[in-house]
Amino acid sequence: MARKSTKPAPKTELEEAEWYVSPEGRRQTQRAFERALRSGTVVRSSGLKVPKTDAKVLARLVEQAKERATRPVSLRIPIVDLERARKIAKKTGVGYQSVMKQALREGLKRVG
Repeated sequence: MARKSTKPAPKTELEEAEWYVSPEGRRQTQRAFERALRSGTVVRSSGLKVPKTDAKVLARLVEQAKERATRPVSLRIPIVDLERARKIAKKTGVGYQSVMKQALREGLKRVG
């Protein structure tokens, strides 16, 4: 028996986009993607099914998805470093959290 979608009928594209980024939307999308992987098909936006994708291609796609995915964490950061990040953010016109993420990313690249 086919499962019914819990996705509400969107009134606007913005509402639809907001649903997809909600926790429920992400869970449902993840489940649909996992079902498609298990069945050996992936559904394109046009609704066409494509044959099973090569495992190397899937592994690369998963790694790309991990690079874009985020997870909230709590860190204790020295106030001096936080203030420095806020000053840099103000100069560059971006958020201080973006500055912190970029600094972390560059530091990890240098070390690893």
